[in-house]
Amino acid sequence: MYSDTVLQKDVIDELTWDPALSGVEIGVAAKDGVITLSGKVRTYSQKYAAEKAAHRVTGVKALADDLEVHLLPEHQRDDTEIAHAILAAFAWNVAIPQDKIQVDVDNGWVALRGQVAWNFQRRAAESAVRSLIGVRGVTNTITVAPSVSVADVKGKIESALMRHAEVDAGRIQVSASDGKVTLRGKVRTWMERDDAERAAWAAPGVRQVEDLLTIGA
Repeated sequence: MYSDTVLQKDVIDELTWDPALSGVEIGVAAKDGVITLSGKVRTYSQKYAAEKAAHRVTGVKALADDLEVHLLPEHQRDDTEIAHAILAAFAWNVAIPQDKIQVDVDNGWVALRGQVAWNFQRRAAESAVRSLIGVRGVTNTITVAPSVSVADVKGKIESALMRHAEVDAGRIQVSASDGKVTLRGKVRTWMERDDAERAAWAAPGVRQVEDLLTIGA
């Protein structure tokens, strides 16, 4: 068990350690394993980096992100400019099937829609947008359409979990039905939970992952 004081300090130290957050002041509050981040960041990529940094800290069970993106004057872009930049980024990324994805931009907030064959394509699209100048936030509603049978997806995921040194596969239960995978059980850290979820998404035919894993000793 980690006290709120220790957990708060650990998260602050991790935020300070991350070079992507250099010079950014972020407020951190901790209560019963729940971390709340507050303050202002200069880019959406910094907001994302802060979330990832907090998740890396052992003892963090949940995260409330109240960070606000306040763009610098030189980073201000209108929605048309942002939309063109997104399409150009997609065109230069071989992992993104740009003909399968639709983009909407509203006051710097980007909404991604469409359907792709693999989750890594869905992630690649969001990653390509995240660091573009002028972006204030991203909503990713791209869905994954299974292109193969998922009859043996449960066994493939369980085998993948056993290959991951960071994941205790014996504490995770996997169920699969119609392309939806559900993970249950208990993991030791948020990173272990992320690794388990990535292993599930990597299986062919998976279109949805329901992560019901809890974090605890």
